[in-house]
Amino acid sequence: MHAKTSMDTLGVPRVECSMRRWTEQAFAENDVLVFVGAIGIAVREIAPFVKRKDLDPAVIGIDELGHYCVPLLSGHIGGANGYALEISRKIGAVPVVTTATDINGKISIDAWAVSNGLAVQNLGAIKDVSSAVLSGSPVGLVSDIPVGGAVPPELSGGKDAPVGVYIGYDTSAKPFPATLRLVPRTCAVGIGCRRGTPEEAIAAAVSEAFAKIGLPPESACGFATIDLKKDEEGLISLAARRGLPLVCYTAEELKEVPGEFSSSGFVRSVIGVDCVCERSAVRLAGGGKLLLRKQAGNGVTVAVAEKEISPSFGKRRQGPQNQSNPAFRALSY
Repeated sequence: MHAKTSMDTLGVPRVECSMRRWTEQAFAENDVLVFVGAIGIAVREIAPFVKRKDLDPAVIGIDELGHYCVPLLSGHIGGANGYALEISRKIGAVPVVTTATDINGKISIDAWAVSNGLAVQNLGAIKDVSSAVLSGSPVGLVSDIPVGGAVPPELSGGKDAPVGVYIGYDTSAKPFPATLRLVPRTCAVGIGCRRGTPEEAIAAAVSEAFAKIGLPPESACGFATIDLKKDEEGLISLAARRGLPLVCYTAEELKEVPGEFSSSGFVRSVIGVDCVCERSAVRLAGGGKLLLRKQAGNGVTVAVAEKEISPSFGKRRQGPQNQSNPAFRALSY
């Protein structure tokens, strides 16, 4: 959080560097940024660092009296709208949500996808679905995996709809003339590497691993390794480039993972655990089964474990009950 004024009064730690430098670092390292002060200042500070909607963090602006809470960037995929609603509930502010689907009480397909463990494979198609939803045009839905809950009326256009959503692992699927593809993020990727291994070598090893299991790289839910590699530039860069978390476990945490794993006495003697990639993959997957055991080459080891997801449309979640203000009518599924 960066507050322009009243930092000492509120107990907010004072940032000694410039706001621009703070923003640059925070943009790269955090999922959510909250600016307290004028919205114009926040907009100017984040402008040089905005990249892409699936990579940018959620950015929220709040006036210093806490009257208004405004999601500025990544309202859906980054979750800024949801965070703004939650913050507003807690501080008594008015959430100023401006995204069209939300203010019209319609499903935001990209927000729903992210909250249900699905990756948007072709970002440009989001606007096709959202435009059709807002205009009341038919939108279809085809899924290769089970999806719970009742399909919302906005997505009940049938298989002959001109626009639709596909959920599955086929990244070339096109059941509709305009198809938004959502890929289940069910693959936890465990990685070990020699110190100083370049990002390109790690990326190549990961790509080879996905080719072996026959699943697209978009199905990755995150990368995991041992905490000794928490400052490994190649790993950090790869995770940032793909917009995925890099989770680092201690040797003790990895040793606690149950199961039979590839074992290296040398690795155990050096870092305290017999196999980093397999154990970290299974831990990140919440105990899921290994889809690919340790693959080694060019100083990199990779393993992939299956993470279970249960996408569901479920019930609508509504913000605070103040129907006189349309900002409070933002809905999600």
